[in-house]
Amino acid sequence: MLTKFETKSNRVKGLSFHSKRPWILASLHSGVIQLWDYRMGTLIDRFDEHDGPVRGVHFHKSQPLFVSGGDDYKIKVWNYKTHRCLFTLLGHLDYIRTVQFHHEYPWIVSASDDQTIRIWNWQSRTCISVLTGHNHYVMCASFHPKEDLVVSASLDQTVRVWDIGALKRKTVSPADDILRLSQMNTDLFGGVDAVVKYVLEGHDRGVNWAAFHPTLPLIVSGADDRQVKLWRMNETKAWEVDTLRGHMNNVSCVMFHAKQDIIVSNSEDKSIRVWDATKRTGIQTFRREHDRFWILASHPEMNLLAAGHDSGMIVFKLERERPAFSVSGDSLFYAKDRFLRVFEFSTQRDTQVLPIRRPGSLNLNQSPKTLSFSPTENAVLLCSDVDGGSYELYFISKDSAGRGDMQDAKRGTGGSACFVARNRFAVLDKSNNQVLVKNLKNEVVKKSALPIATDSIFYAGTGNLLCRAEDRVVIFDLQQRIVLGDLPTPFVKYVVWSNDMENVALLSKHAIIIASKKLVLQCTLHETIRVKSGAWDDNGVFIYTTLNHIKYCLPNGDSGIIKTLDVPIYITKVSGNTIFCLDRDGKNRAIVIDATEYIFKLSLLRKRYDHVMSMIRNSQLCGQAMIAYLQQKGFPEVALHFVKDERTRFNLALESGNIQIAVASATAIDEKDHWYRLGVEALRQGNAGIVEYAYQRTKNFERLSFLYLTTGNLEKLSKMLKIAEVKNDVMGQFHNALYLGDVRERVKILENAGHLPLAYTTASVHGLQDVSERLAAELGGNVPFLPEGKAPSLLIPPTPIMCGGDWPLLRVMRGIFDGGLDNVGRGTTDEEDEAADGDWGEELDMVDVEGLQNGDVTAILEDGDVDEQNDEEGGWELEDLELPPEAETPKASSARSAVFVAPTPGMPVNQIWIQRSSFAAEHAAAGNFDTAMRLLNRQLGIRNFMPLKSMFLDLSTASQSYLRAFSSAPVISFAVERGWSESASPNVRGPPALVFSFSQLEKQLKDGYRATTSGKFTEALRLFTNILHTIPLIVVESRREVDEVKELIIIVKEYVLGLKMELKRREMKDNPVRQQELAAYFTHCNLQMPHLRLALLNAMTVCYKAKNLATAANFARRLLETNPTIENQAKTARQVLQAAERNMTDSSQLNYDFRNPFVTCGASYVPIYRGQKDVSCPYCSSRFVPSQEGQLCTVCDLAVVGADASGLLCSPSQIR
Repeated sequence: MLTKFETKSNRVKGLSFHSKRPWILASLHSGVIQLWDYRMGTLIDRFDEHDGPVRGVHFHKSQPLFVSGGDDYKIKVWNYKTHRCLFTLLGHLDYIRTVQFHHEYPWIVSASDDQTIRIWNWQSRTCISVLTGHNHYVMCASFHPKEDLVVSASLDQTVRVWDIGALKRKTVSPADDILRLSQMNTDLFGGVDAVVKYVLEGHDRGVNWAAFHPTLPLIVSGADDRQVKLWRMNETKAWEVDTLRGHMNNVSCVMFHAKQDIIVSNSEDKSIRVWDATKRTGIQTFRREHDRFWILASHPEMNLLAAGHDSGMIVFKLERERPAFSVSGDSLFYAKDRFLRVFEFSTQRDTQVLPIRRPGSLNLNQSPKTLSFSPTENAVLLCSDVDGGSYELYFISKDSAGRGDMQDAKRGTGGSACFVARNRFAVLDKSNNQVLVKNLKNEVVKKSALPIATDSIFYAGTGNLLCRAEDRVVIFDLQQRIVLGDLPTPFVKYVVWSNDMENVALLSKHAIIIASKKLVLQCTLHETIRVKSGAWDDNGVFIYTTLNHIKYCLPNGDSGIIKTLDVPIYITKVSGNTIFCLDRDGKNRAIVIDATEYIFKLSLLRKRYDHVMSMIRNSQLCGQAMIAYLQQKGFPEVALHFVKDERTRFNLALESGNIQIAVASATAIDEKDHWYRLGVEALRQGNAGIVEYAYQRTKNFERLSFLYLTTGNLEKLSKMLKIAEVKNDVMGQFHNALYLGDVRERVKILENAGHLPLAYTTASVHGLQDVSERLAAELGGNVPFLPEGKAPSLLIPPTPIMCGGDWPLLRVMRGIFDGGLDNVGRGTTDEEDEAADGDWGEELDMVDVEGLQNGDVTAILEDGDVDEQNDEEGGWELEDLELPPEAETPKASSARSAVFVAPTPGMPVNQIWIQRSSFAAEHAAAGNFDTAMRLLNRQLGIRNFMPLKSMFLDLSTASQSYLRAFSSAPVISFAVERGWSESASPNVRGPPALVFSFSQLEKQLKDGYRATTSGKFTEALRLFTNILHTIPLIVVESRREVDEVKELIIIVKEYVLGLKMELKRREMKDNPVRQQELAAYFTHCNLQMPHLRLALLNAMTVCYKAKNLATAANFARRLLETNPTIENQAKTARQVLQAAERNMTDSSQLNYDFRNPFVTCGASYVPIYRGQKDVSCPYCSSRFVPSQEGQLCTVCDLAVVGADASGLLCSPSQIR
């Protein structure tokens, strides 16, 4: 039993399938009728006007109607399209058990507990016949599918067959007068419309159900005596044929299967039983745990059944309908009706090859599930579920084709089997999770344990198996016994390899996974409806079917519908525009499809633009989905040629930078928002003429003035001033005067607006003496005070270098789709072709613009902005301006064609630097301080970046240089590259030039040495610390230099530590013991020899003065061992030694043991003797006591003590 759909609800008492749509009605004990889509698994509607249980429900065969009958004695006829009850038929006096439409006439038959059966005419809404005779509840009544008979079952233990021929004759108008006369007599003297033909007695208890066979003169019935009885009838009598025993409780419902020779019954014993109608034996039983079954229904056309029980219903199939098939070259081998057949695609010839053994057992689902074919050996391997999984091996001999001799096949048990080589096949042994490789004699050649718990195997190329588990698939090489690929997937049902075995499609119930031959995932597709089959076409597109569609899946995961299906099909092969498939009856069909849509998308995906061009010209591709697809994939210029709607055209034109079409669409739409957006895009492209036109259309005077200022069009700016004056826009006037640099005008505007102090100030500052004197006289005593001793700066704009016209636009490479598409998709031929050789800066005629003069003042004022009552007085006397005629409405400037494609900006240089580099210095030079700091933190554990801030800024500034072209243009920046030469390629970017170099550091080191020698410890410490801070930001070329840099860190670190201790010692005047210790530790820093001698001399002196003679003697000895070149040092040391030998004692105890090797802690300045725990700085490698972990290193002042770091990266040679 293959369950297709299941619901949870109240007890289901009635069921009915729709003949065409995937719908089922379920009437419930609660009074609700549910309408379900069993294919999608969704509840479509519910109808709840009945009061009490609804026991019967039935769809009409062709009208959008269904009928229901309930315990409220009512029969209701519903229209499911309008979701309402059309009318109610009243007449029954007790519960209604079943209702059914007649297949041909407008009749409904109903059975009721009032012991009658009624036939109703649903068009006239009347009862046309009452069938009386049963003397207990009538449990069911139904029409015969072809003849004029009704069968009914009752609790009076009988089944009755009624003849309704008279009713039919009465309905059909009689042809001649004699018949009509007899008809009238019948009506007058109470003739009977329906008579009992047979009464079938044999059940010992009440009969719950009786049903006709769809074609044979048979009746089946089920009763409370737990028996199913089979009856036969002829013209004159009916008799009992057999009794089927097996149910353990009342039989609720029983029916013949329409497609197979079987009887299906269900019962209150919680089981559904399937019986063989010819042998009259039980085949199979399906049980539920807790739910009694009440009703069965079968689909009028498909192989589907439904059963209602206490807590819902199930829709199921008894047997799988998918034929087992295998494609080999031009042939399709498939199993049908216990025969192996072959179909040739080229000739479409179908022949029977050989008969297949019929399974001995009577179970269902014993037909072959899979078929595997070896073309060289002409061998066929069939797998089925017989005996818990078995296979059969047949050989097709050349002469046996069509003769149909029965072969004794080679058999064996196994979960699944398939050919893995010419003469080898693999069989899955599930119990041991291994695969047995066998030869054609059915002998085991080899055994291989499988890498995962496998429940099925598929072919995956010669010698390879695709093993399926619940949640993954793997490809297993049987020779090397290794896994070649592994992919987590939903439960895979079918595997389809492409023709070249490079790609595989894994089909599960609701998903398709496309992967490479090594199981590298390419894309996953999810479907709401079950996926049924699929095949690859010649272009590498996967064509697949769901229950109701043929669809495609492109290599990038895009999918779409090719065709809608009435019934499910199984694709066997895709060849060009033809899909070959098998239907559920095992018939071969060829379906011709329109592949244009997916070929078009595939060409776009593969950048085959020549194909795209020809398809646009020749095909009828259109629709919102295609436009949205093109836009989403970044081809708005292509989408433009499919669109007629002006708003969509406008949006696409802006997106693709096609100003010409955008202007035409904006003109047609003529809305403020569209003109504004057009202006923005034209401004981005530098097309000043279009910007100007767009601003004029929207009367955006502020923007227009600013545009004239930026383009240097002083003439039009002065017009804008006059327009502002006409419109009495004081602020506009002032702005335009400011842009023009017209001081007198500004003073006049301020004066007219009543701002006399401002007017006076402006005139005074700009040197207009006559005006300022006049205004001073007007102001009298309120003359504003101007600050003395300050030079005023004048508000005058710079003189434009370029005036008017478009900016020089970049010459743009025409897009691949331009030009060739200019005249595609437009109704009219364009008039722009004469201007094809026009200049980039020329202003061309605009499409459809009603002859508006560009920048014409009167045109802008025409919309009634000016008061028209002044006509007779001459108004504002605008005609006195005598303005020169303006150019026509501008066209998009263009080199050759109407289509302009804006250039795509290149990648900024600093971005290129960042992409290629792992050096913090180069990231800082590119201005990307954030990533530079992240790199330093990762490489050297640096957390304190304050000391590096100025260096970052220096690096960033030094890697860019700036050029000034002319006064009104912005400054142009360009990158300064390291190692640039004349011969370098202009397109290849070198790394940024860096301001710090290794040679500078060497010079600083020498300066530090000199400062140390002369005792300038503070200066020396500054120099050494600066070296430590610079090293993270230098880049060197060779490995040797890298070693030198690392060596430099160690040298400088020692000096910084020593100098810090010495400076601290000098601060400590009142602690002689600590002074001696610090002086002693300084002598253990790794210093240059002259500096070491000075440190030893210093320590010896300090200890001698503090009466620590033994320690002083040690320093004297060490000093003499260095063979000092300065005689004075040697002499002092010898004197100290002599003095100490007389009294070898120390007056105070020091934390210093010169015999035990140690390093000094960089923070607490105490010795860390060998063997003691310590932590170090990841950058300068200074050592610290463990308590300092996580603190900032006091030596380099950059890194965190004990942090993880990958190490200094300062040369490309380290990366190589």
